[in-house]
Amino acid sequence: MTQVFQKIDNEFPDNEHVSITEEGKLVLKKVKKRKYNKSMKELEEMMKERLPERNLMDILCNVEHWINWSRHFGPASGSDPKLKNPRERYILTTFAYGCNLGPVQAARHMREDVTGSALSYTNQRHITANKIDLAMKDIINHYHHGFDLPRLWGTGKSAAADGTPYNIYEENLLAEYHIRYGIYGAIAYHHLADNYIALLSHFIPCGVWEAVYILDGLLKNESDVQPDTLHADTQGQSTPVFGLSHLLGIKLMPRIRNFKKLTFFRPSPETKYKHIDSFFSESIDWDLIQLHWKDLFRVVLSIKHGKISSAMLLRKLGNYSKKNKLYQAFQELGRVIRTIFLLQYIADIHLRRTITAATNKVEAYNGFSKWICFGGFGIIANNDPEQQEKIIKYGDLVANAIIFQNVVDLTEVIRQLRKEGYPVNPEDLAALSPYLTEHIKRFGDYVIDLEKQPQPFDGKLKLELESA
Repeated sequence: MTQVFQKIDNEFPDNEHVSITEEGKLVLKKVKKRKYNKSMKELEEMMKERLPERNLMDILCNVEHWINWSRHFGPASGSDPKLKNPRERYILTTFAYGCNLGPVQAARHMREDVTGSALSYTNQRHITANKIDLAMKDIINHYHHGFDLPRLWGTGKSAAADGTPYNIYEENLLAEYHIRYGIYGAIAYHHLADNYIALLSHFIPCGVWEAVYILDGLLKNESDVQPDTLHADTQGQSTPVFGLSHLLGIKLMPRIRNFKKLTFFRPSPETKYKHIDSFFSESIDWDLIQLHWKDLFRVVLSIKHGKISSAMLLRKLGNYSKKNKLYQAFQELGRVIRTIFLLQYIADIHLRRTITAATNKVEAYNGFSKWICFGGFGIIANNDPEQQEKIIKYGDLVANAIIFQNVVDLTEVIRQLRKEGYPVNPEDLAALSPYLTEHIKRFGDYVIDLEKQPQPFDGKLKLELESA
C-alpha cells in the first residue's frame, strides 16, 4: 500500500489524464472511444455477407456432433436412458427451455414425434443444473483450446460479471420490484470470460446486492478458462468483497459509480503526500486486521474446501455490525485493497479503458442472451426456483453453442478471404465479436436431423498472431 501510494504521488504531476482543481476536486480525463479502422469495418461487412444462414436447431446439432455435450444428460441412476433417440430428445429439450418457449409451445412447432409432456419429463428426470454446467464446460474447453480467433479477443485470464432482469410472475416468492429496472422479476447474474464465452450464471432476487454472488461464479467454474481478474459495476463490489477476493487470489477491478464520494484510507495517520494528500480522510486500523488474520484465513480455507460458499458468507457479512468482529476485519482489509485499486484506477487510464471494455462485453452478452430468450414474451413462467435457475443455464448453453458455431463460420470465412488475397489484419480481427445474429433464424418449423453431419471444424487461422 505504501509503495503504490508513493509511486502514484511521485508520478502525479506528469500524469496528463488526471488533475485536481483549485477547489480540490478530482478530475479524470474521459476515456476516448476506440477508433476503428476503415479496413475493420470493410472486413466486418464482408464477413457478415459471407456467413452461412443458420437456424438454432442446426447449430445445436452441429455443436453436438463436434463435442457431444449431451453425454452428460441422463437419469439420476446413471443407467442408459430409456428414451427413443435420447440425443435428439436432449437437444429438443435444451432448445425448448433455453429459448423460453416451454415444452408445450416448442412441441407444437416440431415435426418430430414429440409431445410437451415428453420434453417436460426429460427436463425433470434427465437434466439437472449441474449437468448443464458440465455440458457448458465441454463447450468452453473446446472453444478455448480449439480456436485461434478467441485468443485475439482475450486470454481467458479475466472475466466480467453483470446482471440483467427477467420478468417472472408477481405471485412468485422470488419476485421483487426492482427500483433500478422498474419491473417485478429477478436477476440473471452472468460471468463472462474476456474471450466472450459465458462461464456461469445465477438467478438471484432483485433485492440482493449482486456482489454477494460475484465470487461464486469463478469459484464454481471448473472449465479450463480460469480467470484471476474480475470486473463488474458498482453493484459488484463492497469492502468485504474486496477483502475476501484478495485472500482468494482474485483481483477485483470493478467500474464504480461516484467513486469520488468513497472514503480513501491512508496507511497511517502520520503518512503525508505532496500531491494526493487531499484524497485521504481516514487511516487503516492494522491492529484489527492482525488480530483476526488467522480467522480470516480459516474462512478462506473453508470456502476453498467447499465447507461454506462465498455467497453464504457475504450474505452474513452484508450488514455492518459492531458485534461481528469478522465483518469488521474483512471490511478493514477491504478498505486497504479498495483504496489501492481506486488510486490505480485514477492514475492509470489504460486500466480504466480495460475495465470499460470488459464491462461492455458482459453488457453485450446480456442483450445477446435476451435475443435467445424470445419465447413466452420474455417471462419465465415457472415458479420453482430450481427450474428458474435451470432455464437461465439452458439459455447460457444455447448462447455458448451459437458463439461456438459463429467462431467456426468466422474462421472459415477468414480462410476464404486470405485465399482470395484479401489482407486480414489481426488488429481488425480483434475488434470482431461472436455475438452475431443477423444470419440466424429463430422462427419456423424446428426440424432435427442428426444424420446430417457437419464438416469437422478447424480453428487454425494460420496467421502470425501476437503473443497474448
